[in-house]
Amino acid sequence: MSNTEKNKETVRQMFASFATGDIERVLAFLDAEATWWVAGSMPISGTYTKQKFRELLEGISTQIDGPITMTAHAFTAEGDRVAVETESLAHAKNGRTYNNFYHFLFEFRNGKILRVKEYLDTMHTFAVFLAP
Repeated sequence: MSNTEKNKETVRQMFASFATGDIERVLAFLDAEATWWVAGSMPISGTYTKQKFRELLEGISTQIDGPITMTAHAFTAEGDRVAVETESLAHAKNGRTYNNFYHFLFEFRNGKILRVKEYLDTMHTFAVFLAP
C-alpha cells in the first residue's frame, strides 16, 4: 500500500474513531506537533494545538447525546495531503440536530496527521451549538 493510500486509510480510521466517542483514540492519529484549524469567525474558529483540540472535543462531547458520526463521501489525495468531503451527524442535548458538511485538508508527517484545515457550514454550527 502506498503512503497516499495509508494516509487515506488513517483519515477513515480517525473518522471511525469519532463515531465511538473515544477522544483519546481520535487524538492518537495526530502528530505531537499537530494543529487543527477551524474556519470562520465563530467563538470556536481558529487554530488549535493537539491539547487545545482535545479540550474542544471534550467541550463538544458535553453538548451532544452520543458521539458524532463522520461520513467521508469523496477523497482526493496526493503525497502527504488528503482532501475529503465529509458529512457529520449528531444530536445535541438542546434538541437540535447537527448535520454539517465539511471539506477537510489533512497533511501528514511520518504517517501521523500534522495539520488539518476544517472548512464547514459555520452558520449551521453556530445555530446548533451556540445560538440561544
